[in-house]
Amino acid sequence: MAKHQDKPKKPTAGERAKAASDAHKTIARNKKATHDYFIEDRYEAGLALTGTEVKALRMGRASLTEAWIEIDRGEAWIQGAHIPEYLQGTWNNHSPRRKRKLLLHRSEIERLAMRVQAKGYTIVPLELYFVGGRVKVEIALARGKQDWDKRQSLREAQDKREAARAMAEANRRRG
Repeated sequence: MAKHQDKPKKPTAGERAKAASDAHKTIARNKKATHDYFIEDRYEAGLALTGTEVKALRMGRASLTEAWIEIDRGEAWIQGAHIPEYLQGTWNNHSPRRKRKLLLHRSEIERLAMRVQAKGYTIVPLELYFVGGRVKVEIALARGKQDWDKRQSLREAQDKREAARAMAEANRRRG
């Protein structure tokens, strides 16, 4: 008796919704950080938020450009991040630039605190995103760039773009 092979099952609506919610959905990115700092170590941290903050983030409105991370008494806090007030919020709406707690393991916080005490190191937020319905922030241990470092980085990026453009042009001529 021959086995018949079943066609692969189509995912149900619930499975599709779960896959969509598990996807990495970027809310805000701090492009200025990679320009101003050498990124050394990256960490993913949870963020303790209120309900209106999450609703405002779901609308895709946030800014990390002026944000920084500080470690105070064994806890990590993000400050200066702008999450605008939720438009349909009531009297219990949040303050847009309040300090928010980062959810990290104690060992990660201690490691970051030791490295930040070294001269020239800081902790900066790189990206704010949803994973599985939860808000996460990617933070990085970074060392500040001097002006000539910034110019050199821009020059290297420009050289890479020109090389890629030349390769694309050469490939187009061939075929």
